[in-house]
Amino acid sequence: MFLAQRPAPRIVRGEDCLVSPMSSTVSTSPGMLPPVGLGICESPMTGVSSPFCNTEPEYNDNDAAELLSVSWNQDYGCFAAGTSRGFRIYNCEPFKETLRRDLKNGGFGIVEMLFRCNILSLVGGKTNSQYHPNKVIIWDDHQSRCIGEFSFRSEVRAVKLRRDRVVVVLEHKIYVYNFMDLKLLHQIETLANPRGLCCLSHHLNTSVLACPGLRQGQVRVEHFGLNVTKLISAHDSQISCLTLTMDGLLLATASTRGTLIRIFNTMDGTRLQEVRRGVDKADIYSITLSPNVQWLAVSSDKGTIHIFSLRVRIVGEDPSTHSSAVPSPALLYQNSSNSLDALISPSTGANPGSSLSFMKGVLPKYFSSEWSFARFHLPEHTQYLAAFGSQNTVIIVGMDGSFYRCSFDPVNGGEMIQQEYVRFLKTESRSR
Repeated sequence: MFLAQRPAPRIVRGEDCLVSPMSSTVSTSPGMLPPVGLGICESPMTGVSSPFCNTEPEYNDNDAAELLSVSWNQDYGCFAAGTSRGFRIYNCEPFKETLRRDLKNGGFGIVEMLFRCNILSLVGGKTNSQYHPNKVIIWDDHQSRCIGEFSFRSEVRAVKLRRDRVVVVLEHKIYVYNFMDLKLLHQIETLANPRGLCCLSHHLNTSVLACPGLRQGQVRVEHFGLNVTKLISAHDSQISCLTLTMDGLLLATASTRGTLIRIFNTMDGTRLQEVRRGVDKADIYSITLSPNVQWLAVSSDKGTIHIFSLRVRIVGEDPSTHSSAVPSPALLYQNSSNSLDALISPSTGANPGSSLSFMKGVLPKYFSSEWSFARFHLPEHTQYLAAFGSQNTVIIVGMDGSFYRCSFDPVNGGEMIQQEYVRFLKTESRSR
């Protein structure tokens, strides 16, 4: 497989940019070619000059660095770690460090992968003297060069990638760019969004973005291919975490109270299911839906990974397979409101409820809640991100530099069993 050649780097500046506060300008150089499907772990360093030290992946207990961020790639097969020295890429199954790039001038607070290809987006940490937190670098690791750059007046809170879009999240605004030429396509105003909450669909036949709306507890869903905007009143409190299925048809949300997780149909805003993490307030760190939409994983500052059984299915679809036929956006729009139903799957267990749930409508809502189906306990107050691996396993990455793999019983649930533990990074200080 060959790697497409790309033109020289170009700089994009939007409304919040340092130079042109009222307009959006893009270089008129030839359009940038899309990323190719080349595994990062196979990308050699070329002769192009690079700010990174060319270091080979290796484990060294004395090689301490501050862990600034961790993030999954789009299919949860890899994760990126931004450190005070640069960034590293890890494969999950089997667990292995596949790439390490170190800087002499500081590290990266945001590292976003695009599946397993050679393209990443990088945002400098606050101590990075070369790449500042208000600048997004689109990095081609095969060529070891910057192929695009975005500068803003304020700090970048998050960057999200899909094969045809680059999305930059600021505290009060989201910018959506075309990946081919980095032209600005959409601007979205949001409520204060210091966590950079935003998620994208990744199927080729759907283009969906979800982010906080302009009201507390509201989620804005953009179906770009259909030119449809849906505003969902998800919670009474402010949104703290959200995620989409790969096709963008299901949305899961949590609020700053952290007690309830809700699942919605993104086409019509219908609430399809509600599950309870607990009674006490909690800071939700991550919500993940399994690829077959059978399970939901939640992590929080309480130190427990909760797994919930989902009653949401796409009618007529085998959850373990995906049809090779790609329906048109019009067909998706026409059938979507009828395609998502709340169904009980006979092949999996159901979430336990209160023994007093038969008195639903009489006792407070707490007594009719669905509780977690399976659990895994970790140290409290360390930030963990959970995702689903293969064969009923959950993979967990911690801001203390830890990686766990555990398994759960899909019929009986209960306590999960730890299968693997790796200390992938010896951190200098913080655990969150």
